[in-house]
Amino acid sequence: MNTSPRKSDFVNVNGIRLHYLDWGGSGPALLFLPGLGCNAYIFDRFAPRFTDKFHVLALTRRGHGDSDYPEAGYDIDTLTEDIRQFMDALQIERAILAGHSYAGIELSHFAALHPQRTLKLVFLDAAYDRSSPECKTMMETNPMRDVQIPGMKDEYDSVQAYADFIKRTYPSLGDIWGELMDEHLRHDVRLTPEGKVVDKMSDEIGKALNDTSASYLPEDAQIRTPVLNFYAMRDNTYFVAPSYMTEEQQARMIDFFEKFQKPWNMHSIEKFRRDVPHARIVEIPHGHHYCFIKHEELVFDEMRKFLLEG
Repeated sequence: MNTSPRKSDFVNVNGIRLHYLDWGGSGPALLFLPGLGCNAYIFDRFAPRFTDKFHVLALTRRGHGDSDYPEAGYDIDTLTEDIRQFMDALQIERAILAGHSYAGIELSHFAALHPQRTLKLVFLDAAYDRSSPECKTMMETNPMRDVQIPGMKDEYDSVQAYADFIKRTYPSLGDIWGELMDEHLRHDVRLTPEGKVVDKMSDEIGKALNDTSASYLPEDAQIRTPVLNFYAMRDNTYFVAPSYMTEEQQARMIDFFEKFQKPWNMHSIEKFRRDVPHARIVEIPHGHHYCFIKHEELVFDEMRKFLLEG
């Protein structure tokens, strides 16, 4: 767990208040953007490793963590404008943007709209074409649609009990769980008046964000800045949860991965190669979606080398 000093603060932009972390450092601004359901604290171990050469920050998007939760503003234009106004508020003229997962659409749109303010881009398992027919077919055929997850509708009396549920339900998260994830989770949940732990993000906000992702047409072909793109090449057992899945359900998940998930992943990689021929693409074998945690040294070494290039 990182113990380096960092500032936790808020900025009022675009009519709302957004939370951010600032680890300091000197040099070009390096701004980390978390994935869906994540907040700036997810980078609290990885990001400060770059402070010797960069001014390192992470921004929590609206509807997440300690930022505001307005009813509207989850379209790609507003999300990207939040980033631009955040940079303005902190007097950051140009920045390197490093985005995880969902943040890939924000990186793509920001670079298309504001190329003069984009130094470099780093996609952390984030450049996937969710508007493609392959993705639609994958979503419609996912066997998890028919699986009842035990404990999903239960109420939890403590953050620890809720964390234990997440680790049982999603083994891939359990695989990387530790102090970092505990701290991250504390900023994503709240206590009800009855003392129950619930997600801060409402179902309505989650749906709005997912609708934005599904409808966004990638603008990667417009990217002119240097790009580093990590892809986590998952094993076919990545989404299997033996704690509650029957052997038949586990087999269906593996079959689904081979027939639908993997082809969509490959489609996304090849499309990005065509659209951004100058990009450096790193495929991580036996990869984890949170590659900057599970494969920290590999991602750090590749990213540092890329960022320090002229």
